[in-house]
Amino acid sequence: MLNAVGAASLDALIDEAIPARIRLKQPLNLPFGESEYEFLRELRGTASRNQLFRSFLGLGYYDCMTPSVILRNVLENPGWYTPYTPYQAEIAQGRLEALLNFQTMVRDLTGMEIANASLLDEATAAAEAMTMLARVQAKRIDGAGGSPQCVVADSCHAQTLDVVRGRAIPLGIDVVVVPTAELNTVAFGGRVFGALVQTPDEAGRVHDLRGFIARAKQAGVLVAVGTDLLSCVLLTPPGEMGADVVYGNSQRFGVPLGYGGPHAAFFATLERHVRQAPGRIIGVSVDAHGNTAYRMSLQTREQHIRREKATSNICTAQALLANIAGLYGVYHRPKGLTRMGARVRADARRLAREVEALGYTQLNDP
Repeated sequence: MLNAVGAASLDALIDEAIPARIRLKQPLNLPFGESEYEFLRELRGTASRNQLFRSFLGLGYYDCMTPSVILRNVLENPGWYTPYTPYQAEIAQGRLEALLNFQTMVRDLTGMEIANASLLDEATAAAEAMTMLARVQAKRIDGAGGSPQCVVADSCHAQTLDVVRGRAIPLGIDVVVVPTAELNTVAFGGRVFGALVQTPDEAGRVHDLRGFIARAKQAGVLVAVGTDLLSCVLLTPPGEMGADVVYGNSQRFGVPLGYGGPHAAFFATLERHVRQAPGRIIGVSVDAHGNTAYRMSLQTREQHIRREKATSNICTAQALLANIAGLYGVYHRPKGLTRMGARVRADARRLAREVEALGYTQLNDP
């Protein structure tokens, strides 16, 4: 290499590449390096000081078990966890197919027409739902006069309310937080373009939203529903209730809690909104030889590429964690997921009976 570039020595090459005026005048004051054995021994000693506790994180997050085959072959496999985004379709067919599985699972469970290949987290997915509905309803907003309004149920998760409020400020959107008990009587004025509601909500209550969604549609208001994927194996999914967007997180599908993150969000909507959907959508195509091939059919017009036409300022998709969630669904299959949902419901009912026997009042009717 030195002969090819015409440098007398490696030091001379470095002197040319990194000018002396910006180089350190003396070596860094660092301790001697450790061998791998010494490092791992010290690391084990440090790790042994950790104390393990049961997590009560809640608010849409639940402890779960990652099947060993997924843990070893995906989560601990550099081939899966080091790539950022499968831009190069020719070398990422396996991961693209796994992301397509995730999309299909989300679409089936939520009852929606299309789903993307994950978003950053549930709270930002809710904010993306609000901004997408604002774009879709742009003509309605422009003709109403005044700031556009988004109705948000107060039973949405606390982190959802915070992020939605934060996203709304620079966009000039008024977030109107409404008590869940008053949703069916809320007045939809001409400035209201969308509504965000949650089922099961932050207190675990299940809501039949069909009446609310039908009334919103009559007023020209679009509705986004936050939900839990596992609940959709037993309950009527929001898509069948008429929702325009369904969002949430896929953490309980085999992704450890990890002190609150990261966890792949899901975002599902209707086919007619596909061009406004945030994130990336994996599609099935045909290669030059006529074989089935997977590719990124659509991806967010990201702010650093086409800022003025961006549909989102969130360019992070949780590809690894979405794949884990999708593979978790493949591992358990429909019957396994249904059994799991039934067991969770039975546990909740048993807990309710026990605490009522201690004199507490159960406020959740279903």
